[in-house]
Amino acid sequence: MPRVTNAVATRKRRKRTLQQTSGFFGNKSRLYRYAKAALERAGQFSYRDRRKKKSTMRQLWIIRINAAVRPLGMTYCRFISGLTKAGIEMDRKAMSELAIHDAAAFAVLVQQAQKALVA
Repeated sequence: MPRVTNAVATRKRRKRTLQQTSGFFGNKSRLYRYAKAALERAGQFSYRDRRKKKSTMRQLWIIRINAAVRPLGMTYCRFISGLTKAGIEMDRKAMSELAIHDAAAFAVLVQQAQKALVA
C-alpha cells in the first residue's frame, strides 16, 4: 500500500505562501523555502509596527502642534500646560487636525492657553 502524502494540502499551503510573498525580492518570492522564512519575518515586523504606529502617530501630532504654535509665540510645552490650566481637554490628534485645517480656531485655543498661563 502506498504512503499517503496529502499533496493537495501541501500544494495549497505552498501556493498560499508564495502568493503572499509575490512582491518580495529574489528567491524570497520564488522558492518556498526562502519565502516561508521571509513571510515569518515580515509577520514579526508587521506585528511590532502595528503597536509602534500608535506612538509614531502621537509624535507626528506633537510635531505638528509645536510647528503651529511657534508662530503664535508659544512652545508646545507651554501650550499644553496652558490648556491643562484652562481646563480644556482635547486630544493631540484633534488639535493637530485643527492646526492644519482651521488655523483661526487653533489660534483661539492658543489665546485661551496664554490667558490661563498669565492668570
